[in-house]
Amino acid sequence: MDMNFDGLLIGVATFLIIGFFHPVVVKAEYYWGTKCWWVFLVLGIAGTLASLFIGDTFWSVICGVFAFSSFWTIKEVFEQRERVRKGWFPKNPKRNDYA
Repeated sequence: MDMNFDGLLIGVATFLIIGFFHPVVVKAEYYWGTKCWWVFLVLGIAGTLASLFIGDTFWSVICGVFAFSSFWTIKEVFEQRERVRKGWFPKNPKRNDYA
């Protein structure tokens, strides 16, 4: 009996990719505010294109997960701004755009 580990590996990779983006959201908002949303848009588009053109299903799925995690990060950066306004996360004292 052959075992297929692709599903398990995709699950682990998805977990790691999502886990990677959590601190990225906090740091990006802290240093650049919401102005950095376009970087995640570009990463999402690049991941989407890579997913479409990569022939191997495993790597295509990984690129798709990365792409949509990048798109989701756009929303999270704006929500992080609100979390900072509420005092749940520290403000960057060098920035004054929390009004």
